[in-house]
Amino acid sequence: MAADTGETPADGFGRVSRTKDVAFRLLALAATLIGIVSLAALLLNVAVDAVGWLDWQFLTNPPHPDPYEAGFLPALVGSIAIMLMIALVTFPLGVGAAVYLEEYADDGYLTRFIQLNIANLAGVPSVVYGLLGLGLFVGLFNIGYGTVLAAAFTIALLILPIVIISAQEAIRAVPDSQRQASYGMGATKWQTIRNVVLPRAMPGIMTGTILALGRAIGETAPLIMIAAPTTVFGLPNSFFSKVSAMPLQIYNWASYPQTEFQYGVVAAGVVTLLVVLLTINSIAIVIRNRYQQRT
Repeated sequence: MAADTGETPADGFGRVSRTKDVAFRLLALAATLIGIVSLAALLLNVAVDAVGWLDWQFLTNPPHPDPYEAGFLPALVGSIAIMLMIALVTFPLGVGAAVYLEEYADDGYLTRFIQLNIANLAGVPSVVYGLLGLGLFVGLFNIGYGTVLAAAFTIALLILPIVIISAQEAIRAVPDSQRQASYGMGATKWQTIRNVVLPRAMPGIMTGTILALGRAIGETAPLIMIAAPTTVFGLPNSFFSKVSAMPLQIYNWASYPQTEFQYGVVAAGVVTLLVVLLTINSIAIVIRNRYQQRT
């Protein structure tokens, strides 16, 4: 006769559940570490290659056929100018569209059709937006090939669906009870949106905008499609000046046959691009956090 161990089915089930929980936790940790370690190794490799190349001369000189005289200044200033224009265009348009769709538009077939198309546009390849910018801004509006405005408007179209969707989610997350409380105090719909909805949704809106701008600064295909030059030797002096960007300049250097360009100069350009990206994101995060503390 088998000995009675005193273990109930519930005890066995609990032990199996704890084992699965530990296994899943370890699997999730392993997946996280693989991504972090791979990214760290890649960044370390690039940073090591950039040593000796990334200096003040590199940041202040224009491009040059000699790798030891090559600089990044026109592309650096061009990228910053494009990013500022993109932010000025996409933030008000994206937030405005999200406010209308969430607060004013009826839940009808037209609104659903617009929502579906916005979601689909967020997944369209960037080269398609480049063709759209070429036909619309360069061809129809005659803004000019490779200008600051053409580049900014084209990439703004690319990230606008992302900003709209993230802003909608942030607005949707505001509890409806807060809206009703505002209406109960006699506030109008616009006053409720301005004083209740937008302040509480702004951290989420800023997060989505930060992610969208992070994607925008590294885009190359739309700039190639609007014929933005890969190399510019002077700084842009107007919105209609031809402009290059950091990804285009890095791409151009990578095509040079010299080893110094393919490794040292390219690595210095990549590190500069990452530093500018992290700086822009950090400024936006600080603004978001301060806004969140006030609300």
